[in-house]
Amino acid sequence: MNQPNYRLIAVKIGDALKYDATVNEVGRVAGALFRFPKEEFPNESITSLRAKLVHDWILTLAKQQMNAEERFKLLVRFCQSITPDKLKPDVDQILRSEGVLRGGLEDDSDFSGRGFHPEVFKHSRKLFIQGNYFHAVFEAAKAYNKAVKEKAKNAKDGEALMLEVWGCEKGVLKVTRCASETDHNVQDGIKFLSAGLMRAIRNPTAHEPAIDWPITKEDALDILSFISFLYRQLDKAAYFKT
Repeated sequence: MNQPNYRLIAVKIGDALKYDATVNEVGRVAGALFRFPKEEFPNESITSLRAKLVHDWILTLAKQQMNAEERFKLLVRFCQSITPDKLKPDVDQILRSEGVLRGGLEDDSDFSGRGFHPEVFKHSRKLFIQGNYFHAVFEAAKAYNKAVKEKAKNAKDGEALMLEVWGCEKGVLKVTRCASETDHNVQDGIKFLSAGLMRAIRNPTAHEPAIDWPITKEDALDILSFISFLYRQLDKAAYFKT
C-alpha cells in the first residue's frame, strides 16, 4: 500500500466531523488509542476547534515511529471511533480514497489463515479485518452463547447457562459418556471453559466501552481460536433431555 497523504486526510476528516464530533469525545478516544502527546500543526484555513483537534491528532500519528500497517489501523480506529453512525460512510470513503481502506476492508490473511469455525468466520470476519477487534470478539462470544441456548433448549444466559447445560450430572449437552473420571474431567472442562468465556470475555465486552477495554489483534485471534474450539465441542455434543 502506498503512503497515504496524512495532511489531506487530516483536513478532510476534520472538515467532515466539525459539526458532529465533540472535543471531549475526540480527546477521550485519542487518549485511549494513542500513547503519545498531541502536537500542534498550524493551519490558518481551519477555523473549527473540533476540526483542528482531529487534524492535529492525525498529523501527530503520522509522525510516530511505527510500521505502516499499525499506523493505518490506528488511523482507521481513531476515525471510526469519533465518527457518528450517520457519517461513517463518508469517513470510510475519505479513508478509502486515500488508500487507507481497500473497499472498506483490510487484508484478511491473518484471519482466514486460522481455520476458524464457520460461525466465527460468519460473525467476526468483517469486523476483524476492519480492525474492530473488540466487536469481532464480542459478536463471536454472543453467537456462541445463543447457539448453546438453542441446542440446550434452555432460557438461561451466559455463565449460568454454561454451568447448567454442560454438567455431567444434570446437563443436557454431553461431549463424553460421563462414565469414567476422564469423561467427567473433559465434560467439566468444557463447562468451565464455556463459563469462563462468558465471564472473562462476553460480559466485559457487553458492559465496557470499546475504548476503555482495548483488545489487540493478537489477543483477538487467540480468543477467536478459543471460541472456535468451543463451537466444535458444541457441534459434536449430544443432547440428552433430563
